[in-house]
Amino acid sequence: MRNESKEHTMSTPHTLPRRQILQTLVGLGGWLVSQAQVKDAMQFVASSPEETRSRGQNDVKESTQGRLVVVFLRGAYDGLSALVPHGDPSYYALRPNIAIAAPDGSAQTSLQLDDTFGLHPAMAALLPLWQQGVLGVIPCAGSPDATRSHFDAQHHWETGLPGKSSAANGWMNSLVGLRPNSRALGVGEANPLILAGSAPVQLVPRGQAATRAGSMGDERTHDAVLRLYAGQDALSKAFRAGADSRLQTSQTLTEAQMSMQTNMVDARQMAAADNGAGPAKGLLLDAQHLATLMRRDPHLRYGFLSAGGWDTHANQGAATGALANNLRALADTLVQLRRDFSQANDMVLVVSEFGRTSAENGSRGTDHGHGNAFWLMGSQVNGGRWHGRWDGLAQGQLHEGRDLPVHHDFRAVLAQVLRRSQGLTLTQLDGLFPGYAWDHALDGLTRA
Repeated sequence: MRNESKEHTMSTPHTLPRRQILQTLVGLGGWLVSQAQVKDAMQFVASSPEETRSRGQNDVKESTQGRLVVVFLRGAYDGLSALVPHGDPSYYALRPNIAIAAPDGSAQTSLQLDDTFGLHPAMAALLPLWQQGVLGVIPCAGSPDATRSHFDAQHHWETGLPGKSSAANGWMNSLVGLRPNSRALGVGEANPLILAGSAPVQLVPRGQAATRAGSMGDERTHDAVLRLYAGQDALSKAFRAGADSRLQTSQTLTEAQMSMQTNMVDARQMAAADNGAGPAKGLLLDAQHLATLMRRDPHLRYGFLSAGGWDTHANQGAATGALANNLRALADTLVQLRRDFSQANDMVLVVSEFGRTSAENGSRGTDHGHGNAFWLMGSQVNGGRWHGRWDGLAQGQLHEGRDLPVHHDFRAVLAQVLRRSQGLTLTQLDGLFPGYAWDHALDGLTRA
């Protein structure tokens, strides 16, 4: 009985409450790996170089690999407001109240890209990137599965398996598995499905929370946890790695934030906050954190960001309004990402689970659609132009008479990007995206 009593009262040499220790361990878990189980982390830590090579991870050519950042706009953003088809009269007939006016040089009209498309005026910061030829777009891309469920569509995009909603690894996690000595970094979400799997990833909270060390910042708690996991077994090593990661991350971002106090991107981030675009407004800070961590750790080659607030069923606005605020924040984020990810083979992708209806609804918003604009940014992007098929917005050209069609499978777009920027073989692409087909209509998407 005496021993049992001791067991309940003596947690550590510092007599910290067991609940505090458990809370620390639970909080630490998110910094260790994505949704992979502890068993997966143990398997990774225990893997020998020979075992790693046997998984085919050396098939990728080191010389071609750049960094890849995926920005996911959750909620289905309205691509027909971002990429304005001003050359199509059907656009203005379908959207009498929320259409973005054709270019005329004034502040409330779209910015002309060519005779077919223009850019939303809130995204003016992207025009120089378009003119420099590092920003391009595919107007009608998406998932071949026609679901209008956010949950299902996001699942399909994140696993690379359209039409299948069963448990599966995220395609970015599988991509990390093809690259030795690399990791992925997710900023914002606790457990994004796209990063789920057995390959090592690092997860960082959104916003200012990323600069806080949490319970591990307390010296007593830190020492107590490390004493509990002081062994050389795989589990102990994995937990120690997670603890070190969190402390190092908070320290790195705090130092970087201090150095940036007098060098913020511009005042538009604050303007976006004033206009109530909370989720999208926070994307810029998350992008800065992602860039800081990836710049200081060369093993972090893959980054994931996300923002909500794009499900604009009512009062989405036109040249101004809620959607315009979000698009302005997105543009500022992409400008920042271009500054930080401008090496030869770096790529930044902007995606969403599906598009929105071509016509406005009775609430001056838009409903769930199908195809959408897929943006790409990087020195290897054949930018300053749009790619793929565009048939206009006449009713006979629309999916089910209401939505943009999906002329280009998102997996085929990713295949083009990964082959060019990561050097993946066709066999590796087939394994990453089972059942996809190479899209020769997109062969000019990247520079030769």
